[in-house]
Amino acid sequence: MKKSSIETSVGIFVLIGILCVGYLTIKLGKMELLGDNYYSVYADFNSATGLKGGANIEMAGVKIGQVEDIILLPNIKIARVKLKIEKRINLSVDVMASVKTAGLLGDRYLSLTPGGSDELLEEGDSIEETESALDIEDLISKYIFSGDSK
Repeated sequence: MKKSSIETSVGIFVLIGILCVGYLTIKLGKMELLGDNYYSVYADFNSATGLKGGANIEMAGVKIGQVEDIILLPNIKIARVKLKIEKRINLSVDVMASVKTAGLLGDRYLSLTPGGSDELLEEGDSIEETESALDIEDLISKYIFSGDSK
């Protein structure tokens, strides 16, 4: 009888430990099980070089979402980026999306510049004003090859 009581206590302790590890995994991994606190909008870029899924989306230096997916639209040859934005953030229809680099050689992220319109973007809408990343390699090669022609 006493042995059974100890085994039950150990079983309950292990079960509580597994529940705690599961809770921490969900909270620290920012996984969403019930509901979604984000909405999706799209932005089309001539070049999304260096931008990856999971990259941060910032407005005024504050993270407000992340890049969910990047695909190539084969018929018009541009990159379509799916943005996952926090629901508490309302974006106007004239918001501008720019691909930026954190530091000189850092990771790429999307920066959103707010617009002044009263109309708001809704789930599935597209951001019309976009700015692709500055390609440093392209600039360096232009500088080098322009020096040869003199």
